[in-house]
Amino acid sequence: MSVLRSRPALRWLIPSAAAVVVIGGGAAAGTIVANADPALPERSAAQLLVDLQSADPSGFSGTVVQSADLGLPGIAGLLGNATGGSGNLTSLIAGSNTARLWYAGEEKMRFSLLGTSSETDVIRNGSDVWVWDSKENTGTHVKLPAGATTGEAAPSASALAVSPQEAADAALAAIDGSTRVETTGAAEVAGRDAYELVISPRDADSLVGQVRLAIDAKEHIPLRVDVYAKNTTKPAIRVAFEQIDFTVPDDQQFAFNPPAGAKISEEAIPEDMTKEAGKDAHKAAAEAEKAAREAGAEKNDFKVVGEGWTSIAVAKGPRLDDLSEFTGKSGEQSAEGAEASQLAEQFLGTLQPVSGAWGSGKLLAGSLFTVLLTDDGRILAGAVTPEALYEAAAAK
Repeated sequence: MSVLRSRPALRWLIPSAAAVVVIGGGAAAGTIVANADPALPERSAAQLLVDLQSADPSGFSGTVVQSADLGLPGIAGLLGNATGGSGNLTSLIAGSNTARLWYAGEEKMRFSLLGTSSETDVIRNGSDVWVWDSKENTGTHVKLPAGATTGEAAPSASALAVSPQEAADAALAAIDGSTRVETTGAAEVAGRDAYELVISPRDADSLVGQVRLAIDAKEHIPLRVDVYAKNTTKPAIRVAFEQIDFTVPDDQQFAFNPPAGAKISEEAIPEDMTKEAGKDAHKAAAEAEKAAREAGAEKNDFKVVGEGWTSIAVAKGPRLDDLSEFTGKSGEQSAEGAEASQLAEQFLGTLQPVSGAWGSGKLLAGSLFTVLLTDDGRILAGAVTPEALYEAAAAK
């Protein structure tokens, strides 16, 4: 069993890479060993995967920077205009986010997403969990029942600024027999020695060229994850520690005293719900996701075609004619409705008209993913080439 899997709080902060599944599932882990720096012993790809599984730092603190350039300048500009140029959604496409992390055991952790003039914090200190928005001067306090995990109470604050381990987790989850896994040598990240693990999809339909993980030579957690689109030399996505210290943080980092005038709401988690979720939170989440997919499949609303790197999500959406009709009524709507209508119209205007034996529609093509909106009301998306989406659309 993965150490981080048995320690859900650490997984919430820097979720575990599913190395056990990777090794047991027939991943093509190369036998090439790391061209290590003389100060580092050689490690094979398989050994590095085991290192990821056994990562168990007693504590650390650090600064993480997530940056992206997904090759969608039109969409990035559109989101920038809609958010006044300071939205986190924009930086997910073209820009960066910065976060601070502190960890001192299962019951003491803190995540801070740093904005230009604001900060969002999620803090656990014992049975108390605080979620804080400095800009609005508002927060939520949750009192956890005995045995509860942080993930059951805290929202996905890390969704806009993931840790290197979260990025590594996503990459390793896609490994199957069609994946090449090898090492390239040593690296230095945030002043620490690291081994570099390279994951490369073999399928020609995948837009992902390779994912490079820099793994701390001593503590075994990913310090940096770079995702490259095919035939590129600059990462489309980078998540990396800019600074990290494996000293256990002081208790004061997890103390939260609401500022004067703050509005704090109190929430509670039913103890029976916590106990049920605590049995196996990851299994429960997987079963819930599976149930949702099956329910969508029964209604023909959602399905996944293929698997691994080239899986394609197919969902039922609005017909493009209906969207066009909606965008044409901006003058007849409220101010907010008119603004949404105008944004939708501008968004559709950035998409490329396409057609084929499968029908017609509009295409959003980035460096790492492609989305197809069909005229007959389907949405197909995946980290695949447009041609792969067309094939899936034709199969219906």
